[in-house]
Amino acid sequence: MTGKKRKRIKIGDVYAIPLPNGKYAFGRIFKDAGIGIYKYIGVSIDDIPRVEEYQFIVGVYEYVLKSGVWTFVKYRPFKSDDEAFPPPSCIVDNISGEFSIYHKGEIRSATKLECEGLEVAAVWADNHIIDRIMGVDKWHKDDEK
Repeated sequence: MTGKKRKRIKIGDVYAIPLPNGKYAFGRIFKDAGIGIYKYIGVSIDDIPRVEEYQFIVGVYEYVLKSGVWTFVKYRPFKSDDEAFPPPSCIVDNISGEFSIYHKGEIRSATKLECEGLEVAAVWADNHIIDRIMGVDKWHKDDEK
């Protein structure tokens, strides 16, 4: 099915992500609007990852997957329903400074320590995901000022 347009986005779909250097990253669709970006970078759209190892897993806007810029290449079903959920992510309330953890559609109170090392809950646009794949982390640089 390489290169075919997908009418409906399914959990387990793998998309090829064209990169500015002419190579391809790949992302697999998780539940809760998540996408796991594979560690593997391919030299062509058909050079897909062979193992399920991810650089990061974040939320992705639906328009990114429906735009046709990222191409559906393969369906890889998850072994279990539980495996199809992205890992827990952290929510920080900008006003109160309180921490929460979001996982499997539920939000619970948490401590700063519990949130250490977790991805911040957010939905990402395609350009930001590509920046992160390419090693650009300009969104963190502002935090250091």
